[in-house]
Amino acid sequence: MSAPTHTPTAPEPTDATALGLQLALVRPVLRTAAARVWRDDDGLTGRYRHYLRAMHQVIRASVPLLERAADRCGERTGDPVAAPLAAYLRAHAEEERGHDDWLLSDAEAAGWPPGELTGSTPPPAVAALVGAQHYWIEYAHPVALLGYVTVLEGNAPAPGLAGMLARRTGLPPAAFETVRLHADLDGGHSADLARLLGTLPLDAAQRSLVAVSALHTVTALAELFDRIAEAPTVQETPHE
Repeated sequence: MSAPTHTPTAPEPTDATALGLQLALVRPVLRTAAARVWRDDDGLTGRYRHYLRAMHQVIRASVPLLERAADRCGERTGDPVAAPLAAYLRAHAEEERGHDDWLLSDAEAAGWPPGELTGSTPPPAVAALVGAQHYWIEYAHPVALLGYVTVLEGNAPAPGLAGMLARRTGLPPAAFETVRLHADLDGGHSADLARLLGTLPLDAAQRSLVAVSALHTVTALAELFDRIAEAPTVQETPHE
């Protein structure tokens, strides 16, 4: 009699792997929208100006979002997810602190008034992107923010984009420092987040919330990029 054969079963995917598979299905939508922003034509410099303003409106909310989510974790006694999630959120808030100021420096280097970034009313696309996270943090679970962070960190500017934009627009390289720095930093941040998702004891509802948050973030961010891609050219301010 021959020995019984054993067919090995595939290992269960981690939460990070499962989320990555879901996002892979929709990521082309985001990449297409971003490509429209960076297309090489006469409107690129104006679109970059709109991009700086929109990204400042998004990024200035990052640290407050992370800190609020960590505070909400502290209120969830008996929740095994809360303590490790709060530790990650507070550490990541320190990593993100001051990044909105980088954008102000980029605008100044380009010869544009930084007040354009701080004084304009955020459009509905920004409110939809960021505001959904506030709602889920307050009324669902702060773990929702991991879906948002996964998308933002996992879709960092491509290496070399900053140099390409400087060449195409004629603006000084210092006007693209945020693009360059995020291309360098966000890969490491994504790895940290993947490790966290692999260790958090998420239940089914929490896994679903992270996925819903991530998919919403893809949709809202693509809408914001589409808005930038279609924005009218801003009247240029002469360089000093």
